[in-house]
Amino acid sequence: MGQVQIQVATPEDLNNSLVALSDILYQCVLQGASVGFIQPFDQQQSSNYWLEKVLPDLAAGRLVMFLAKIDAIVIGCVMLGLATPPNQMHRADVAKLLVHPQYQRRGVAKKLMMQLQSHALRLGRSLLTLDTKTGDSAEPLYLSMGFISSGTIPNFAKDPVLNSLDSTTIMYKNLRW
Repeated sequence: MGQVQIQVATPEDLNNSLVALSDILYQCVLQGASVGFIQPFDQQQSSNYWLEKVLPDLAAGRLVMFLAKIDAIVIGCVMLGLATPPNQMHRADVAKLLVHPQYQRRGVAKKLMMQLQSHALRLGRSLLTLDTKTGDSAEPLYLSMGFISSGTIPNFAKDPVLNSLDSTTIMYKNLRW
């Protein structure tokens, strides 16, 4: 495996990486990732998400997207949501930390998050917030990176595979502490 490179994505990068990003999201949802979608879920829905939801926000500067690549192949991503009210311009939301299943458990998610945190500080965003399915594999990663759990909300989202409602854990990290 080559070296993992993290880059800030432009709208053009998103368009050029659409097939890879769609496959990453699709594969993660098939494996049960709780990222806003439920099965049945297909490649077209995945592609539509990137084009209809993410691309406009990326182009408008409402979010920053980071791509993880190995040998120019996109293997993961994460987004930093910047669309906050005027009294919360010090804060940003972490969203869609996704790594293709073939590359999980190799430090890719941690590298993405480290780059996201550095970039957030450069933008003056010192408080990061996120939510993750309680007990999900990402929860220990966030905790190991200094995120603090502020509580859980029961029955927050439908499980992408099972017909049940899952809790979510709300987390935050102050980057200046």
